[in-house]
Amino acid sequence: MERVNKLEEIVTSWPEVSAHPHQFSAREFRFEKAEVGHVHDGGMVYIPFPRMVHDALLEEGLAEEHPWVPDFGWVTFRIRSDRDVQHAVWLMRFSYFRYALKAAAELLTLRSCLSKRRKNCC
Repeated sequence: MERVNKLEEIVTSWPEVSAHPHQFSAREFRFEKAEVGHVHDGGMVYIPFPRMVHDALLEEGLAEEHPWVPDFGWVTFRIRSDRDVQHAVWLMRFSYFRYALKAAAELLTLRSCLSKRRKNCC
């Protein structure tokens, strides 16, 4: 449980990330409204990725296929050691950056439109 708490402490320190209860004694981490991933008390981490990223992570042995929804892009990883916590953080950070970069790009587009004062730009 200490390792799961460490993961939560790290992930919730990132900008715009919050923790919420998730089913089956898990903690869900969200970037704004999007789920970055979740972790169960026993150390099972589940993270959604686009199919191409999912497949690459599996091929490289960096994560395992989700046991219940293998065809939807979710990967899983079990935390068994302190080193595993760091790998789980890496996977969560990868997922986090998908949402953070998309939000940053949308903000830049909006700022560009506003600075040019163009109508119907966005």
